[in-house]
Amino acid sequence: MIIAGCLIALIGFGARSSLGLFLEPMTTTREWSRETFALALALQNLFWGLGLPLAGIVADKFGAARVIILGTVVYALGLYCMGQVESALLLYLSAGVLSGLGIAFSAFSLALAAMVRVVSPERRTVILGLGTAAGSLGQVVFSPLTQHLIDSTGWTAALSGLSIIVLAMIPLALLLPGGGSNTSVTAVDQSLRHALREALAHRGYVLLTLGFFVCGFHVAFITVHFPAYVQDIGLDPRIGAWSIAIIGLCNIVGSLLAGFIGQRHSKKLALSAIYFLRAVLILVLLFSPKTPLVILSFAAAMGLLWLSTVPLTTGIIAQVFGIRYMATLFGIVFLSHQTGSFIGVWLGGYLYDLTGSYDGMWWAGAALGLAAALVHLPINEKPLGRLALAER
Repeated sequence: MIIAGCLIALIGFGARSSLGLFLEPMTTTREWSRETFALALALQNLFWGLGLPLAGIVADKFGAARVIILGTVVYALGLYCMGQVESALLLYLSAGVLSGLGIAFSAFSLALAAMVRVVSPERRTVILGLGTAAGSLGQVVFSPLTQHLIDSTGWTAALSGLSIIVLAMIPLALLLPGGGSNTSVTAVDQSLRHALREALAHRGYVLLTLGFFVCGFHVAFITVHFPAYVQDIGLDPRIGAWSIAIIGLCNIVGSLLAGFIGQRHSKKLALSAIYFLRAVLILVLLFSPKTPLVILSFAAAMGLLWLSTVPLTTGIIAQVFGIRYMATLFGIVFLSHQTGSFIGVWLGGYLYDLTGSYDGMWWAGAALGLAAALVHLPINEKPLGRLALAER
C-alpha cells in the first residue's frame, strides 16, 4: 500500500506540475493572453480545493481506492480535452473545472491518508514525508519528459500522452484499501459533524488553515509562471523546465527531512522557519543578477522548502485530532491552500498582462511568507484530551 500510494503521488502530482510548460506554446498558438491560460489553471486549483473536502469525506467512509479511480478517469479526460479545445471558455471547463475535480478525487493527499493507517503513530510523519517526496520525484520526471514531448510531438500530442500516463493510477489504486477506514486504538466513537465542529473551534486548526493559503500562493505561482519568467529574462526555455525539475528533485530531500524533523521536534516551528526562508529566498532572487546559475540555485533552494510543508501540516492534524477523519480535515485545510493557488496563478497572469513584469508577484510572495512565519507560532500541537483518554 505504501509503494502504491507513492506511485500514485508520483504520477498525479508529476503530470499536474508540468502544465506550466504549456503556457508559451498554447498562448502563442491560440492567440490567448497569459491571463487566459493562468485563469484556466487558477480554476483548476480552485476546483481541486473545492472538491478535495468532498473526496476526503467519501474516502474516509468508503476507502481511497474507489475515489482515486473515479478521479483518475476525470483527470485524464480533462487533460485530453485541454489539448483539443480552441476557445477560452472550453479551456476553463477542461483545464479548469474538469481537471481540477479529477485531481481532487485522485489527489496524493488521499493516498497519504491511506498510507498512515498502516503504520504506527511514531512513523506517521516520516511516511507522510515519504509520500510527499514521491510526488516531488514525479515533478523531476515529468518536467523534462513533458518538455521533450512538446518539442518532439507538439503540445497537443503531449497533453494526450499525459492523459494516457495518468490512467496508470487506476491499477495502483486497486492496491489501496477498498473499504472505509476503521477506528484505531487511539480513536473514539465520533461523528463527522462532531469532528468538523471540534476542528473549526480549535485555534491551531484555523491558524494552520490560514498559513497553508500562503503555501498555495507560492507553489502555484512558481509552478505555472516560472518557466515563462525564465524566458522573459532572456534565458533558454530549457532552463525553466530544468528549474521545475530541480525544485522537485530537491523537494525529495526537503520532504524527507521535514518528515524526520517533524517526528522529533516541533512541527509548528519547522513550518514557521520554512515560510520565513521562502521569503528570504524570494528577496535574494529579486536583488540578484538573472543568470542561469542564479535561477537554478534559486530552484534548488526553493525545492528544499517546496512541499516540506505537507508532512508537517498533515502531521499536526493527525497529532492533534487523530487519523479517523484525517482526509476530511486536511481537505478543508487544503481548500485554503488552493484558494491561495487560485490567486497566485490568476494574479500572476493578470499583473503580467497589466505591467509586463512579475515583480509585483515576487514582492507579494515575500510579504506573505513573512506573515505565514508569524501565523504558525501560536499553534497548540498537543493532542486533544479524547485521544489521551482513548489510549488508557
